[in-house]
Amino acid sequence: MLFRSEAAAWAGIIVLAVKPQILDGVMKELAGELKCALTVSVVAGIPIQTITSAGGTGTRVVRAMPNTPAMVREGMTALAIGPGVSEGDAGLARRMFESVGKVVAVQERLMDAVTGLSGSGPAYVFLAIEALADGGVKMGLPRATAEVLAAQTVLGAARMVIETGEHPARLKDKVASPGGTTIAGLHRLEVGGMRATLIDAVEAATKRSQELGR
Repeated sequence: MLFRSEAAAWAGIIVLAVKPQILDGVMKELAGELKCALTVSVVAGIPIQTITSAGGTGTRVVRAMPNTPAMVREGMTALAIGPGVSEGDAGLARRMFESVGKVVAVQERLMDAVTGLSGSGPAYVFLAIEALADGGVKMGLPRATAEVLAAQTVLGAARMVIETGEHPARLKDKVASPGGTTIAGLHRLEVGGMRATLIDAVEAATKRSQELGR
């Protein structure tokens, strides 16, 4: 088995995918090899400057924030391109993540917000699916049926937003007929503070990402 430094010596791309708490130790082991390869970092909260400083002059870094749906090739990844990274290197990093989903490029100062939204976002959606399914069970549906109904509803709604290009509010309004069941349910969600709670969740996760980078 190759040690990290031995593997890095012949690699064209080095992917840093470790917990922020152990990055210092990994960087000390790899520092001499980072100049020879494109470094792609998916370490939450750690700025490009931290890695380039450890690697030394000539270290090329692309910072990435993917999410877990990449496991089923439906991931969402944001890339921030560091200094000295060529168009060819940037394209290579983009193609790597496009193989498992969609990719957007952002300024590095926005990466913590990306972490709070799409990086942590799958967990918010899993919680919403679980809660919808629980509601179905409460109303008499079998658990397995409720989970399929909830998950497919979220999947279908997401595809409508992406494929139609319409604002989510307009799509919501098309479902909510006057005096109907949907507007009654939406009212309860507003009373419960769902909109504000989701905004707060993104803010809290963003701030935690910022803390990790200090």
